[in-house]
Amino acid sequence: MEPRQALKSVFGFDDFRPGQEAVVRALLDKQNVLAIMPTGAGKSLCFQLPAVLAPGLTVVVSPLIALMENQVALMAAMGVPAATINSGRERADNVAVWRRVQAGGIKLIYMSPERLLDERMMAALKRLPVEHFVIDEVHCVSQWGHDFRPEYLKLAELRENFPGVPIAGFTATADQATRRDIVAKIFDGKARQFALGFDRPNIQLMVEDRRNGPKRVLELLAEHRGEQGIVYCLSRRTVDETAALLNENGFPALPYHAGLDSDTRRRHLDRFLTDPTATVVATIAFGMGIDKPDIRFVFHLDLPSNMEAYYQEIGRAGRDGKPAQAVLLYGLDGIRIRRAMIEESGASAEQKRIEHRRLDALIAYCEASSCRRQALLAYFGEEHGPCGNCDQCLSPSETVDGTEQARAILETIVATGEMYGQIHIVDVLLGRAGEKLLRAGHDRLATYGWGKGRDERYWRSVLRQLYAANVITIDVANYGAVRLAERGRRILGGGETVMLRVDAPRRRAAGAGRKPRGAATALPISAGPEAADDALLVRLKRLRAELARARAVPAYIVFSDKTLIDMAQRRPRDRVAFGQVYGVGERKLAEFADAFLIEIARHEGAGA
Repeated sequence: MEPRQALKSVFGFDDFRPGQEAVVRALLDKQNVLAIMPTGAGKSLCFQLPAVLAPGLTVVVSPLIALMENQVALMAAMGVPAATINSGRERADNVAVWRRVQAGGIKLIYMSPERLLDERMMAALKRLPVEHFVIDEVHCVSQWGHDFRPEYLKLAELRENFPGVPIAGFTATADQATRRDIVAKIFDGKARQFALGFDRPNIQLMVEDRRNGPKRVLELLAEHRGEQGIVYCLSRRTVDETAALLNENGFPALPYHAGLDSDTRRRHLDRFLTDPTATVVATIAFGMGIDKPDIRFVFHLDLPSNMEAYYQEIGRAGRDGKPAQAVLLYGLDGIRIRRAMIEESGASAEQKRIEHRRLDALIAYCEASSCRRQALLAYFGEEHGPCGNCDQCLSPSETVDGTEQARAILETIVATGEMYGQIHIVDVLLGRAGEKLLRAGHDRLATYGWGKGRDERYWRSVLRQLYAANVITIDVANYGAVRLAERGRRILGGGETVMLRVDAPRRRAAGAGRKPRGAATALPISAGPEAADDALLVRLKRLRAELARARAVPAYIVFSDKTLIDMAQRRPRDRVAFGQVYGVGERKLAEFADAFLIEIARHEGAGA
């Protein structure tokens, strides 16, 4: 079967999303692959489709049991024999699954890195026709990654133990240092890399002062009344308190965190997927593996851990391409808490240093005096013009010409060899006499003491603003050394100026709360000429919930929201037309067509 045939017959899709087909064909050609695909780009299909077409077994490494279980349920609903072996299941269940694997009855097997690297498991897999190893969330391999896990690093053993089996790594977030580290450690420098663009232009980016944070969340929700979204909080306690506050003020809110029992989490998720007015208040436990297209907003009541985490979390909004809004509430206390969490984490000194540098990048984003999207994309190595859809573009901060201050910093960076961190650069500007500075002879530089008229906080803020404006870069993989970006070299050469913010950055962003602009690139889900019937969509979601409860699976396992929206647009009247709906493959056509066709006919007959 050809890839496009399987795409339609199994997954129910008429065409690939941008970037998917090239990755699929590389895997079918038995190449090692590293794919960096933004949230919502459909990375799971890129390894699931080759697994369907390959004659042998595909082994998928995943970091979370819940994510494994969701993926297996999704595959089963499409008629793909998939399974998981994990510590959350009874031993008898795991044994039964392994017998099916040995008998050739399973196409995809999901497991944790610890389970996979167990000596007995490795020996057993060597006796089977393994087609691919897939490492999901592969950024966990790298100590430069935002979620480094030592057990992931041991996956390098796969290359040695299975020299003829290709390895594929997938992630939504990996900067240049992380990518280099992954390729070196997992692929021994030999992998075909795919990096789709990180830009999500339909998401309006906003940063505001966190003062009166819960009150501000209420104001933001009032601007999005009747729409669905996610409010992210740092702690379980804050989640519970915020959800209670929202409910008290007339906004249906559902708490979601790891401290709730699995039945409560499932009920809250099910309601979120069926109630178009419900908001989830959550820790980062919520969101992975959930492809809900019509989330209109993501609010952060607390500072995320780093840029990668922030990007991943806001990426859950606006997957349908329609306008969405991301608002981050930012304050000194959030920075203090995040710094303390890093120091108290029990990680090595080296890992703590890396996490501090990653937090620095997020702070720089929050302090940006120019387009936020430029700052966000620059972190991932992409250049972008002013977006016109962030707070700084819609209502710019008051700024002054800071070229003189910028040049002083840039001259200091160059004079010190582009090998020192921001603390050292500030020490030079302030004329401090530290032992390392004096030993390097930097007290004899032309800029030594040049910045004494300002305090340390000012110069640190300027450095963060220059980072956000893509004037300088921070080499996370080289002890946080500050280097000149291409724009910095132009400024130093006199070919460009730079503007700096006048006031302290911790303020409510002017223009915040404005409704998001439409995205020029937004596309309809289907070619159906009519808009989705809201009343019919409600009926279809209710039916989906009933079918899901009967099967003891989350509602999105039956059909995604995208599928129901397309169904409400098309209003199919027979099985042939139903088979053309987005996301309806042969298995789901056989299992669900009759029930949904009856519901659509009832709606039509009611004259709605």
